[in-house]
Amino acid sequence: MNILTLNMDTVHLTDEQFYQICLRNQELQFELSARGELIVMAPVGGESGNQEANLNGLVWLWNRQSNLGYVFSSSTIFKLPKGANRSPDVAWVQKERWEALTPEQRRKFPPLAPDFVIELRSATDDLEPLQAKMQEYMDNGVRLGWLIDFQSEQVEIYRPNQAVEIRRLPAELSGEEVLPGFVLTI
Repeated sequence: MNILTLNMDTVHLTDEQFYQICLRNQELQFELSARGELIVMAPVGGESGNQEANLNGLVWLWNRQSNLGYVFSSSTIFKLPKGANRSPDVAWVQKERWEALTPEQRRKFPPLAPDFVIELRSATDDLEPLQAKMQEYMDNGVRLGWLIDFQSEQVEIYRPNQAVEIRRLPAELSGEEVLPGFVLTI
C-alpha cells in the first residue's frame, strides 16, 4: 500500500471540509494527523484485505455474543480527542460510549477514540509510522491495541501508560478487561 502524506500546515481543514473530501473521493482512504497532515492511502491487496476481514469477523462474533459494544471496519474514521482523524483496521467501542453520541455524531466521523483497535502491517507498510499511529491511539484514550506484523512474525500490544509488549507469532492474545472473554490465536 502506498501512502501519500500532504503537509497542510498552512491550510486548516474544518471537520466538514475533511468530511466532504472523504465523501467526494470514496475510492481513496484518508486520515488527518493531529499536525494537520492529510494522509492518502490506496486500497489494500488481497492478502491484507482477507486478514483484516477475518479479524473483523472474529471481533464481531465475540461482540454479537457479548453484546457489549459496536465493531467498526477500516472504512470508519474516528475523530480523536487530540485532533487526528484515524481509521484503524479493526475498532471496537463500548456500547455506553457509542450510544452517548448524538445521531449526527454517529452518522459522520464519530468524535471519540475506540476502546480497542487492531492495525495490520501490510507488505508495503513501514513499521515506524504504524507504531506512531498506535501510540497516538493510546495518547487519545484507546484502552488496548494490537499491531499485528506478519512480516516480522510478531505482535505489539499497546496499553495505556505501559511499555509496549512484543510477542512472537504464533501467539494467543487476550482481550483482557477491555474485551472480556475474547481470545485471538494468531
